[in-house]
Amino acid sequence: MKDVKYLVPFLNLGHLLDHLSMLVFPTVVVALARSWEQSYSELLPLALGGFIAFGAFALPAGWLADHWSRYKMMAVFFFGIGGSLFVTGFAQAPWQIAAGLTLTGMFAAIYHPVGIAMLVSAPAKMGKALGWNGLYGNLGLASAALVAGALMDLAGWRAAFFVPGLAAGAAGVAFLLLVPDPGRVPKTSKSIGLHVDRGTMTRIFTILLIATACGGIIFNSTTVSMPKVFDERLRALTQTNFGIGALVALVYTIAAFAQVLMGTLIDRTELKRLMVGVALVQIPLLYLAANLDGWPMLAAALLMMLAVFGQIPLNDAIVGRYIADEFRARVLAVRYVISLGVAAVGVPLVAGLHATGGGFSYVFYVLAALAAGMLATSLFFPSRRELDARRVAVMESASA
Repeated sequence: MKDVKYLVPFLNLGHLLDHLSMLVFPTVVVALARSWEQSYSELLPLALGGFIAFGAFALPAGWLADHWSRYKMMAVFFFGIGGSLFVTGFAQAPWQIAAGLTLTGMFAAIYHPVGIAMLVSAPAKMGKALGWNGLYGNLGLASAALVAGALMDLAGWRAAFFVPGLAAGAAGVAFLLLVPDPGRVPKTSKSIGLHVDRGTMTRIFTILLIATACGGIIFNSTTVSMPKVFDERLRALTQTNFGIGALVALVYTIAAFAQVLMGTLIDRTELKRLMVGVALVQIPLLYLAANLDGWPMLAAALLMMLAVFGQIPLNDAIVGRYIADEFRARVLAVRYVISLGVAAVGVPLVAGLHATGGGFSYVFYVLAALAAGMLATSLFFPSRRELDARRVAVMESASA
């Protein structure tokens, strides 16, 4: 029987599957490089099309969600990533891997502008909802490394695509059977912002996009490279694909809870302080990760990913707090086009810098510089006092 109470659990499950589907290959490529006798730097760029599509197709997905149906777009998401992952598992050549990953990225692009827009439209405690949703997304990251590593050891690399594909398709069937269609979002707002003047809204949106771009590259570069980083620097701790996947999963799972904490803080603390604090912490941790091996590297990676994951709910909270509901899917689409599209730079960035001979040290130095840029941008975000004053002025002007 259909019940609206199942909506949020399916949105959380969708976030898990979304990130799992996009990060199966960065784990598979470690084994695939050995099987196909090609280098990591040659094969990793096969994922580039998928990451570009992951960002680029967010825009049409958001537009369709606001003009057609958010509910139906979520159904397309579940069946689309399921089918594309399953097809990728049959690949016989590198170009077929690239095509399958690009198709997966197209469907995976649906989730963030559509699922997050559905999520922030209802709950009273938006930060808490975003925090738990972010936790599930990061568990998807962890599951990708763990599940792919285990399936590769048990049944070969193709199973790492087949099994998640079947799981996503089954989730789509359950979504249609259990979750009712809430209908289209009513169009009641005359402007994109909620009680914020145009000048302040432009400032907020500009800062959001810059922080999104820097944060997207940091997030994608760290998550894409982590299996190979651990393969190189933690070989003293484990020698198997599953072992590498388990260590990555451990780091991602623990770090995922940073989003739950951040969600709680969003409901209690002004966003500017949180944005500045998270960026400030990332800089030294990324620098440390550039220079460590073994157990110290594992500890640094955990702290680094806590900071990287903790930043994610902040940008969505800005959209949920200052953008009118009927525009949120489109604004989130723009945000994720920037975030995920620019984040695609992370793939050639990691591959290129790794191939120079500097390994991952150069990668982490560049990411630390981007964190510094994100910190500088966050300093210009309006404070709560300034926003309250401008909101009062807008309301007084409207009532005059």
